[in-house]
Amino acid sequence: MMLDQDFSLADLPQRLSDIARYWAQHAPTAPALSDGIVRWNYAELNAAVDCAIALLHAQAVRPGDRVMIVGENCGAQVALILACAAIDAWAVIVNARLSAREVDVIADHCGARRSFFMIDVSADAKAHAERLAAPVHQIPLLGALAIGACNADCLPEPVVSSNAEQVAALIYTSGTTGQPKGVMLTHRNLLFVAAMSAQLRRLTSVDRVYGVLPLSHVFGLSSVMLASLLAGAYLQLAPRYSAAALLHALQEDGITVLSGVPAMYARLLDLLGHTDASPTFPQLRFAYAGGSPMDLALKTAVEKLFGQPLHNGYGLTESSPSVSLTRIGAPRSDTSVGQVIKGVEIRLVDSSETDVASGEVGELWIRGPNVMRGYYRAPEQTASVMRADGWLNTGDLARQDADGALFIVGRTKELIIRSGFNVYPIEVEAALNAHAAISQSAVVGRKVADGNEEVVAFVELVPQATVTVSELDDYLQPLLSAYKRPSEIIIMPTLPAAPTGKLLKGKLRQLAQER
Repeated sequence: MMLDQDFSLADLPQRLSDIARYWAQHAPTAPALSDGIVRWNYAELNAAVDCAIALLHAQAVRPGDRVMIVGENCGAQVALILACAAIDAWAVIVNARLSAREVDVIADHCGARRSFFMIDVSADAKAHAERLAAPVHQIPLLGALAIGACNADCLPEPVVSSNAEQVAALIYTSGTTGQPKGVMLTHRNLLFVAAMSAQLRRLTSVDRVYGVLPLSHVFGLSSVMLASLLAGAYLQLAPRYSAAALLHALQEDGITVLSGVPAMYARLLDLLGHTDASPTFPQLRFAYAGGSPMDLALKTAVEKLFGQPLHNGYGLTESSPSVSLTRIGAPRSDTSVGQVIKGVEIRLVDSSETDVASGEVGELWIRGPNVMRGYYRAPEQTASVMRADGWLNTGDLARQDADGALFIVGRTKELIIRSGFNVYPIEVEAALNAHAAISQSAVVGRKVADGNEEVVAFVELVPQATVTVSELDDYLQPLLSAYKRPSEIIIMPTLPAAPTGKLLKGKLRQLAQER
């Protein structure tokens, strides 16, 4: 669906499902997606969406119902997401790798009418289906799906024609504990980010996009899946990340566009560090990292491997997710997350909600067509982040250079105050990650008896590397001021992470406090 550089919000499709309809009419034989089981052109993708629509109707799903889709990346999952959009149901996209408790909490909170389990590609989805006694059905084009019982207590939400108001997806934030936070994202939220992502990546029908970021995460949903399909590109889905599989796809499958989280690139470098190979990637033209902070050492290493820039950006689930991106024509040699995307406004404010001076650190507020409708069934939580006139308080701390480049320096809640000094974890992590033996790190604060906080660092080593805590202490001494240096460094075999690769700092903060 061609949107020119000056597209307006009125030019966006009304529903996510319009994308498949458009390309089925205009380029029916063009390749649309593959997942290792199916390989569909756009006509076949549209036919699969029609099968999914018929399935939803047969399973008594109504407009305004919540439909839980539990799985890992696959064609059937895409078809169900678009089918929900076509009938104005809400797609509640859940990663099958979540625990039984996490899946059940989401199901209870959203009041799902039906749950569908992608058992052809996910052993974890199959396990959830078996636990819930969901019978298996063979569905034309979609394969084997387990379908949970109909929830007679589900009450449909109101349906509206406006794409700015009608919810398309309910995304639960990763690592949620206690009260869940379901982010309501509208069709316009997701389509706006998809359109901007496609434009800034210069996606066209000749591109082949690697889709390993989970569709249950908004990064994979809008910036990868929807952006690729909106541009008429070919989406090569992978159910979960493997460095070896990524290497093969880059070398053998002609992947042109790659989006991932920093941990994905770190794993790829770790894999290549144990071989004498000097791979080349002749088709790759754009590589991007987002989802968590990027450190300069990793960026430099990846750019050396690919022979081209590793682009960076910033976003959050509540903004569908994109807020800023580095530009193809102006790659950065630093860790800036780029310029704010067209159509989005930002403010940087202090504790009194007054704009800070240019170049100073402030809490980042955003406003634009990417901002969520709110948290589902949580008006108090919505009110805690939404401000007057549509501003969303991201909770992130940032500064902006004179050229408009945005730098994320930490989260308000992650800011460590040690002896009256502010310590931004990202700065300490960057110093640690520059050490040759460290694959990745996470820095958290630990409260102590006098109301002060200590800096605690968790590190994961490169495979087969060895280093002692004492050696790391000595390494950091010339790099960081005394108040920034960790009181404790803890070496772990693997740092806990969400399915997206995003480190779960909440768990690490709890572990640090327990110690």
